[in-house]
Amino acid sequence: MLPWNRARRTPRARRTLAALLLAVAALVAPAATATAAETAAPSRGWNDYSCEPSAAHPRPVVLVHGTFGNSVDNWLVLAPYLVNRGYCVFSLDYGQLPGVPFFHGLGPIDRSAGQLDVFVDKVLGATGAPEADLVGHSQGGMMPNYYLKFLGGADKVNALVGIAPDNHGTTLLGSTRLLPYFPGAEDLLTMNTPGLADQIAGSAFITKLNAGGDTVPGVRYTVIATRYDEVVTPYRTQYLDGPNVRNVLLQDLCPVDLSEHVAIGTVDRIAFHEVANALDPARATPTTCASVIG
Repeated sequence: MLPWNRARRTPRARRTLAALLLAVAALVAPAATATAAETAAPSRGWNDYSCEPSAAHPRPVVLVHGTFGNSVDNWLVLAPYLVNRGYCVFSLDYGQLPGVPFFHGLGPIDRSAGQLDVFVDKVLGATGAPEADLVGHSQGGMMPNYYLKFLGGADKVNALVGIAPDNHGTTLLGSTRLLPYFPGAEDLLTMNTPGLADQIAGSAFITKLNAGGDTVPGVRYTVIATRYDEVVTPYRTQYLDGPNVRNVLLQDLCPVDLSEHVAIGTVDRIAFHEVANALDPARATPTTCASVIG
């Protein structure tokens, strides 16, 4: 059960609820929606299982898409960015619902974490590396925490980089507080799109995820947030607390960067420069507004 009360159902309330859910989908879906051709086409330069990690970059990077995303459309810029810098890069699809192509990350998040577990094992087996680094956008930056805390992922992961992750859930600009006024909201979200219900601040999933602390020993954490995030709100709830944590606000690096929730994870090269720094802190260089041309 989610933390809101039931109310009497009315046709007008159902219509308003439908409008709210459509708005949620529009906000969270990546700007570059995948077409059938895009998703069917092989990714360019990543998901190459013959890739051998180099001495400079000994760990493969696993990219974890966000809600309504998939293994291709979320990473059309960042994946080549990292491949061109010598990383072995892989991406997975998770959280699929029956009969819903292309738009993933909608299934129960604990099950999605199990899919990540299987995929990381596959990548480590192919590359021979003992550990991987994870980079995720939105839900993809938060869901791996479940893998690390409850599925033994901490033994296989060196670093987790979350781009606009909803680590403590989201109020979606306060709209989740309206849910008590929309009859059927709990049933609709939980039964049809449990991955959305799990991400609401105060949900049973978020409560379990953060019980006992935000982090686990042995993993380095980086959170990259934007003050203009309109999906994971308040944006400061993205930050983690614990050892080996670095919380970064994009506008502290470049005050004129106006990227919001989608752009920071799909096209923002300033954010991507900070991802590269987090993956290789020994060779990190200052991230500034000029990093967009790097």
